[in-house]
Amino acid sequence: MQDLDLARNDGRYTKIMRTLAKAELLILDDWGIAPLSSEQLRDLLEIIDERYHKSSTLITSQLPVANWHEALNDPTMADAILDRLLHNAYKIDLEGDSMRKLRSKIDATENL
Repeated sequence: MQDLDLARNDGRYTKIMRTLAKAELLILDDWGIAPLSSEQLRDLLEIIDERYHKSSTLITSQLPVANWHEALNDPTMADAILDRLLHNAYKIDLEGDSMRKLRSKIDATENL
C-alpha cells in the first residue's frame, strides 16, 4: 500500500494497479496489522474488485477473520472489501506454535 502511495506521486500508479489486478496470485501477508488510510482502502477495494472471480488472492493474518471488519476502520469500505474477499473463500485456521518458534527450538538443538 505504501508503494501505491508513492506511485501516485511519481506517475506509476496506474501501471502498478493494473499489475496487481492482473497477477495470477496476489498475496496479502500480515493482513490487518497496520491501519489503512481511506485512500488505501479505496485502492484495496479497486484491486479486489478487479480481481473478483478472475484471479486468486491469498491472505495471511494473525488477526481472526471475525476482527477484520473492525480492523479496516470504515464500515462501508469494510463491507465492500470483505464481501468480495470472503465470498467463495476457503478459510484455513492453523493451530499450534508458530514456525519461527519451532525453528528456533530446532536450531538450538542442532547447535548443542
